[in-house]
Amino acid sequence: MQLLNTLYLTTPESYLRLDNDTLRVELEREVRLRVPLHHLHAVVCFGHINLSAPLMHRLADAGIALVLLNEHGRFKARLEGAMTGNVLLRRAQHQASLDPAQTLELARCFVAGKIRNARTSLQRGAREAKEPDEAALLTRRANDLAAALRALPDVSGLNALDVLRGIEGEAARQYFAGLPLLVRADLREPFAMQGRSRRPPRDRFNALISFLYALWMNDCRSALEAAGLDPQVGFLHALRPGRAALALDLMEEFRPFADRLALTLVNRLQLGANNFDLREGGAVALKAEARKIVLVAFQERKQEEINHPLLAQALPLGLVPLVQARLLARAIRGEPDADGVRSGYLPFLTK
Repeated sequence: MQLLNTLYLTTPESYLRLDNDTLRVELEREVRLRVPLHHLHAVVCFGHINLSAPLMHRLADAGIALVLLNEHGRFKARLEGAMTGNVLLRRAQHQASLDPAQTLELARCFVAGKIRNARTSLQRGAREAKEPDEAALLTRRANDLAAALRALPDVSGLNALDVLRGIEGEAARQYFAGLPLLVRADLREPFAMQGRSRRPPRDRFNALISFLYALWMNDCRSALEAAGLDPQVGFLHALRPGRAALALDLMEEFRPFADRLALTLVNRLQLGANNFDLREGGAVALKAEARKIVLVAFQERKQEEINHPLLAQALPLGLVPLVQARLLARAIRGEPDADGVRSGYLPFLTK
């Protein structure tokens, strides 16, 4: 596997052109960057970025995704070439989405991965807490998530999917109630967080994790497309026009990774209160320079090697979504494992 690069463009009014087989970035008619296309996996543009038509055609021909986001990281559009992948796999995916038993099985796996990784983050915070009462509170929240995990296997019946979503929602509430305790004590006032808020985020920390979730979402969608799956047809998230439901499913297990990076950026003072815009109506957004800091840190984090439990080898974190997409494809096809048993989906679990 090769970890190809994603090029992020955040400077307003930049102009992207095709120069032979190289992407050229210009600003005020000056060349600021040249990137050979064969080094790229995707091009992600934030806000008002200009692109030439020849470049867009070449990106489509080369299978390089072009993603357009607004300045806050919310998805706007995606340009892709002709659909590739195994049509039989996509048909199996569509059939699985219509089977209540298979839908519940896969949705249960996505929720389990999310809750397990969130619990690990709280447990780590409890071990590192300097105040005994905070350690005890984090441990209690982690135990609540353990109880949610134990409840997952028993979910069944006609409304099983709704029950499963209810467990996931309550687990998320418990997790976000404990997450502020992982912020340094002297930074908790400017980075106070009253639960999860979005569209728009209502505090600095929510604005930061929303931006990171958008980045992980793009990577998960690209991984699913690379594996030949349809990112629109999910299992945990309901199908809606324009919604990449399967990408949202796959991203669930990676949300705690986004939260950890956000905590690192805040606790190490790489981002401060002045890196955010507080707007009328209560909305909060990252400033342009702050987005660049986050993007650099995100790319660096994706280069870090982790041990994948199933592969029994180290690989960059940025490749894990692709590995998980392929494991998901195998589960949807019903391929047998080494013991001849039908393989299920195993989410990526961090330590």
